[in-house]
Amino acid sequence: MKTSFTRLFLFTCSFLTLLSAHAENLASAEEYISTWKTEAVRQMHLYKIPASITLAQGILESGNGVSELAKKSNNHFGIKCHADWEGDRTYHDDDEKGECFRVYDHPRDSYEDHSQFLLRERYAELFDLDLDDYKGWAKGLKKCGYATNPKYSNLLITLIERHDLNRLDSEELDDLAMTSVNKKDDVKENSETNNNSPSAYIGIQRQRRDVRTTDHGIQYIIARKGDSPKSLSNDLEMMAWQFRRYNEVSKDYLFTDGEKVYLQPKKNYAAYSWHVVRSGQTLWEISQIYGIKTSAVLRKNNLSKGVALRIGQKLSLKWSLTKEGNLPWYAQIINAGKTNLE
Repeated sequence: MKTSFTRLFLFTCSFLTLLSAHAENLASAEEYISTWKTEAVRQMHLYKIPASITLAQGILESGNGVSELAKKSNNHFGIKCHADWEGDRTYHDDDEKGECFRVYDHPRDSYEDHSQFLLRERYAELFDLDLDDYKGWAKGLKKCGYATNPKYSNLLITLIERHDLNRLDSEELDDLAMTSVNKKDDVKENSETNNNSPSAYIGIQRQRRDVRTTDHGIQYIIARKGDSPKSLSNDLEMMAWQFRRYNEVSKDYLFTDGEKVYLQPKKNYAAYSWHVVRSGQTLWEISQIYGIKTSAVLRKNNLSKGVALRIGQKLSLKWSLTKEGNLPWYAQIINAGKTNLE
């Protein structure tokens, strides 16, 4: 009898301990969501990645923001260095011993870089999915090789449904941002007293420069005389490398007054179908007009890097031409031959 009572007592203690740990984990997750939901929605509006997916990945990869990588390196998504990383590095054991991980100045930089990371070609098929298809995104991330855990997609889906994160996939940015930033004075106060506030960051960014959006959804500003990647990084609280990469310029480049400066990556297509080359125009200038990568223009028109453009040359900005220089059959069917002479 005494033995049975002891077993029951130990079982009860173990159960209560597990229950307490589960409750604490739920509370930690809710705290993480409350802190970063605005940033996740902002990223969704910028890059068309469901906020539910971003938050679920953040929760999972960072252990509710308390993992060593998240606390010491501000890396909330477990993104490794890879060959193109120019920032600080740290080393942790993961799939292999001593793997290189990215280090960020601020957690929001990790959110921005996570969005950039998903813009890589290997994840391109995800952007054919609807924003509210969180299950498709979760399964697609696993299929495209984001994580090695065979249960990764199920873990994301479980987190999204447990915390009702999919409600954020239909949120307008201002609905969340304005709850904490609705006056310029509030923005100033938040920036001075709580630099970790994602919503304060949004207000500061909008306040300092007039942010516009292209017809195909890329945010940009109009340059002022003397603007450079470094000076703009201070104005807009972004990183200098982002301006260099998004605009395909060197670190010492000085933007001219009235020039477009992209705050997001240019796309592999433009909102317009064609461009006719004017006197003196370069490939880079054309790419800046339409928000299309120079490499995409070359690829769509079967051109080699360094090619000299001809006055009057007609460049396809939306469709990849055949070797003969014609529109593909599917483009001809939908009659997408609208011309823009900018």
